[in-house]
Amino acid sequence: MITLTHAATQRINKNIQRRGAGAGIRLGVRTTGCSGLAYTIEYVDNYTAQLGDTNYAQPDFCVLVDAKSQAYLLGMTVDYVRKGLNEGFEFVNPNERDRCGCGVSFRV
Repeated sequence: MITLTHAATQRINKNIQRRGAGAGIRLGVRTTGCSGLAYTIEYVDNYTAQLGDTNYAQPDFCVLVDAKSQAYLLGMTVDYVRKGLNEGFEFVNPNERDRCGCGVSFRV
């Protein structure tokens, strides 16, 4: 299960409306950075079921996760936070063992 906070849901809805189109988001991981993995989030214009994708459907949009990323993201909570002048999505993942000093990448 992947959970989105109220703030994250509101921000995703706002971004979809601002874009003028969109079915939802795709969450995943990619290899990069000091610790090895980084989170990815991208907007999906059209939802087409693909083999291996899991859809954590929300009332207003879909949240897609590919099979490769599923093991890394299971149990994660996505939030949207403001800290001083910075704001953005924050990933709270119980599978993380370590995060690099700059906060960009993580290790499981």
